Amino acid sequence: MSKRAVILGAAESGVGAAILARKQGFDVFVSDFGTIKEKYKNELTERGFEFEEGFHTEEKILNADVVVKSPGIPDKAPLIVKLKEKGIPVISEIEFAGRYTSAKKVCITGSNGKTTTTLLTYHMFQKAGLHVGLAGNVGKSMAWQVAENDFDYYVIELSSFQLDGMYEFRADIAILLNITPDHLDRYEYKMRNYIDSKFRITQNQTAEDIFIYCTDDPVLNHEMTKRKLAARCVPFGLGVPPVEGAGIIDNKLIINWEQNIFTMSILDIALQGNHNTYNSMAAGISGMAVNIRNEKIRESMADFKGVEHRLERFLKVHGIEFINDSKATNINSTWYALESMTQPTVWVVGGIDKGNDYSELYDLVKTKVKAIVCLGKDNSKILEAFKNLGIDMVETQSMEDAVRSAYYLAKNGDTVLLSPACASFDLFENYEDRGRQFKHEVRQL
Repeated sequence: MSKRAVILGAAESGVGAAILARKQGFDVFVSDFGTIKEKYKNELTERGFEFEEGFHTEEKILNADVVVKSPGIPDKAPLIVKLKEKGIPVISEIEFAGRYTSAKKVCITGSNGKTTTTLLTYHMFQKAGLHVGLAGNVGKSMAWQVAENDFDYYVIELSSFQLDGMYEFRADIAILLNITPDHLDRYEYKMRNYIDSKFRITQNQTAEDIFIYCTDDPVLNHEMTKRKLAARCVPFGLGVPPVEGAGIIDNKLIINWEQNIFTMSILDIALQGNHNTYNSMAAGISGMAVNIRNEKIRESMADFKGVEHRLERFLKVHGIEFINDSKATNINSTWYALESMTQPTVWVVGGIDKGNDYSELYDLVKTKVKAIVCLGKDNSKILEAFKNLGIDMVETQSMEDAVRSAYYLAKNGDTVLLSPACASFDLFENYEDRGRQFKHEVRQL
């Protein structure tokens, strides 16, 4: 009798998992508590999958041999609790995909910078002519790729939610960029739980594998004194380069790897700013670890285009520069954004707060921000946090109002920065939708 795989959630990762499960001989059922997007519904229908939307039929789910769940479904959801009580394995799509490929996996996590690092690493691997897939939080579903065009390498962006559903999965190269408070609502508001979740990227690694991490991150540095990791640990930071790893001397990025030394002026790197130097170092070390030639690494770092919705300088209107940083869904991301502002800034902020401590931004807001535009269904916490700084504050509940308000508050030579520090789900589908609406409204000015 064939084994039964139940897929919870029918977006990119769920549909991919369904396709791979069927290919591996499972009897497949797909269930989505929400509404399935048209393109995914068509995919499931055309391929003849049994699926449901708008509810979960428990008797069709609680008889599974394995359940692959969307990272968006919390472990505390009643259905997940029931499955675990019955001893049915509940895993992530990446865990599932990893069981059916022998490809080398470069896995990237961190509170900030992981999308940029993932896309830069992928760009580098492609430029070097490697047969590489892009997966995880960006690109296509890994399971889908494993099922239909398996690659030699996968560059995978992993969130803590995905890592939580991974057990046997092993990263050949694991990158941990930084750890700052984020998603604490999913971790009982305990930083320790979140740190442990991020370090799951190192689980199952052996002495043959590589762990790349940032020594300038205080949380990571402290953890590394306490943990005994099996993998070969390779640090990077803005100080003097270690014997093996990356650093800076006289504005030169230097990577030492085995008998090879890579150097490049940080002024030639396409992505500017310290946080992007970190991202470039992590990508560069992983490139050297798979024997990509120095000139290919240098070319990749010089011509990489960056990420949409991440400090995307996209239009000037009457001398006012509009920057889309919709991807900044936590305080730390917004801190980087504000830190990199060089002109008086009108800051658009708000959404669903994940337990934010806005006091971390006070010094930057005092020096960089001339006005704040709140954009969310409930802006009370932001209004309360910044009310004593003597800065103009406006409340809005639509992107149109937010952009118009910001435009009226700014003048020639100023910057309007959308860097919400919050999740987007109160008014938008996701951060991409928020960023696209921002750009649309700016074009209407």
